[in-house]
Amino acid sequence: MLEIMLPWSALHSLLAALVVLISGCSGSEPPQPTQLEGATQSSARQILNIYNWADYIDPSVIAAFEHEYGIKVHYDVFNSSEVLETKLLTGHSNYDVVVPSDYFLQRQIGAGVYQKLDKSLLPNLPNVDVEVAQRLAAYDPGNQYGISYTWLITTGLGYNVDKIRARMSDAPVGSWRLIYDPGVVSRFADCGVSLLDSPDEVVGTVLIFLGRNPNSESVEDLKAAEQALRAIRPYVRYLDSRRYIDDLASGETCLALGWSMDVMRSRDRAKEASSDQSVAFAIPSEGSLTSMDVFAIPVDAPHVRNAHLFLNFMLRSEVAAQTSTYLRIANSVPGSASMMPESLRNDPGVYPPPEVRAKLLLGKVKSQEYMRRLTRAWTRVKTGT
Repeated sequence: MLEIMLPWSALHSLLAALVVLISGCSGSEPPQPTQLEGATQSSARQILNIYNWADYIDPSVIAAFEHEYGIKVHYDVFNSSEVLETKLLTGHSNYDVVVPSDYFLQRQIGAGVYQKLDKSLLPNLPNVDVEVAQRLAAYDPGNQYGISYTWLITTGLGYNVDKIRARMSDAPVGSWRLIYDPGVVSRFADCGVSLLDSPDEVVGTVLIFLGRNPNSESVEDLKAAEQALRAIRPYVRYLDSRRYIDDLASGETCLALGWSMDVMRSRDRAKEASSDQSVAFAIPSEGSLTSMDVFAIPVDAPHVRNAHLFLNFMLRSEVAAQTSTYLRIANSVPGSASMMPESLRNDPGVYPPPEVRAKLLLGKVKSQEYMRRLTRAWTRVKTGT
């Protein structure tokens, strides 16, 4: 037998080549490393799929995240919580990070559509305000599934100061009567009135106007809310949860049931355009609803570590400050306050004073039976049938 003696270095190289050849023939791919802080990954894993409310993040924040970690963000948008919920319940959404509202998060946790957070991958989690975490725990016990993105989102009245006053000098701008009293809102039909296309939110505020519990599930209360909405429907131009932002800013409409941060942006856009439109926001004296929007990771997310990277990035004080400044809304990171403009920190529409916050109520998860009744009632209101 002929023996061929190879030096160890040559033998090592030969064995390495054989391993590569065998791996390639087997059709399997060697595992790719993924690390928390920006390690190089395979191109297939350099992706993050986000599903968020429309126009609800500073584009430069996304760009900064992509630059720092070399991860390409695919960003899709929705216009209602119901749209997000349908997508998640259908399954295989392919999203890594989604942004439900608080009580929708609770219902969706019960449906098993989210995975628990790996808090070992979130070293910035202690940056979250204790009060915010406690509020979110009412929907997500132990804060296992969600992290607050924004909070103190208030449902209220956005209006064009001059156009409202021109039509009614003593308009009750600090009351729900402005939009839910037919004798009042009819005065503004010609300059444009809009409602959110969010049935639970709208019905809740109508019930507050009627002096009832906004979280009621009684048939009688829902019927009363539907009657109130049908009474004002002839004076409402449209129901939409996004269009009103630009329309208020441009003067296309003069009165909207909207969310605080949206109306603030309408006001700022009007100023930036140097237009003669003066937009204001009011939290009605009867009280209103408040909520927070939350980051969560779907149970079938394809890029879980990238999702945690993004959540941890968003919890940096400087990033949270940038988010609040862009969105005109409160965030969950107290350390960001000093990095925000003083005008934002002192804006009562963004950070309501204690006496107003005392009248802000949290929404609650409703039963499926109630939601079916609500959907039918809402369809009748929207179509006028």
